[in-house]
Amino acid sequence: MAAVSASSSPITQVSQVPTQANLQPQLLTRLQLDLRGERFSVDRETIMNLPESVLLCLFPNGLVLSRQSVALSDGGDNEEDEEVYGVDFDPKCFSYVLTFFRNASDTFYGTASTPGLFAAQQHLSDNAPSSEFGPPLSQNPLLTKQAIIVLREELEYFSIPPKDGKASTDENGNANDPLLEMKRKCGQILLEKRNIFTALQRNVNKENNVAEQHLIDMLCMSGFDRDDAWGFRALEPSRCCISSIALVLLKTGIVHRGPPHTGEAAVTVDYAQMATAQKLLLFWRKPARKCWWDGVEVDIANEGESAKLVKLWARRVWTLELSLI
Repeated sequence: MAAVSASSSPITQVSQVPTQANLQPQLLTRLQLDLRGERFSVDRETIMNLPESVLLCLFPNGLVLSRQSVALSDGGDNEEDEEVYGVDFDPKCFSYVLTFFRNASDTFYGTASTPGLFAAQQHLSDNAPSSEFGPPLSQNPLLTKQAIIVLREELEYFSIPPKDGKASTDENGNANDPLLEMKRKCGQILLEKRNIFTALQRNVNKENNVAEQHLIDMLCMSGFDRDDAWGFRALEPSRCCISSIALVLLKTGIVHRGPPHTGEAAVTVDYAQMATAQKLLLFWRKPARKCWWDGVEVDIANEGESAKLVKLWARRVWTLELSLI
């Protein structure tokens, strides 16, 4: 498979989240978050390990993690756990991300009762051939960190009403009930289409875009399957927008053929797979985006009714990122 280089990649780099880790002696250790009415208590390290693209959604105006900022905001009388950050983000999506990252960390680094994969593969940095890895350890984070591919989609859809005139707006531009119902049905139809690569593959077939095909191939070689579904997918409240995210462990080529405690002989490396995985390092701490339009025709008729075909346009924005924890 041809490599997806910076010049041929169908996605472009975007700026990092304006997070300010203000290293003061009075640094906050936990954050109290209110996500659309649901409370989360999250430690600072967990927050800072989250993908840049997710942090940008959580804190679009940036985040100051020093206690000094809390004192300035409330007079300094409250403790840190009394300061609550209101966040406009789906709490179920946040739970999905936190759970995935926690499980990935426990599997790689181990727990108090169970050894992790890292302990069994520490020797690899010393034995890795320089022709494959270049300089050891410091130049190859995939040997010492758990890598996670983060793929997000923001889908904004636009329904074109039929010419019968029932679904329309009034003189003030407000949608009538038939138009609102049509939008709800279109959103539900799109929501149920959970396959990750169907829309992009349709665009590839239509435009014969080689770079986009390389992107799909690279992701499927690195951890995804071609028939994978989004790990989380939901309609945004009061908007014609669907947010989706999928997280997978990066296939680094390091294969554990036994429990972590069995020693060095249980670990082997597929260096061709490792070379493919290293291409994803281009997206480490550097989220990249791709945007395209997708048009389909859907039937919004209820069961037993004659067909009601509606033209549906969707603006899809993908964000790709690699996280190392």
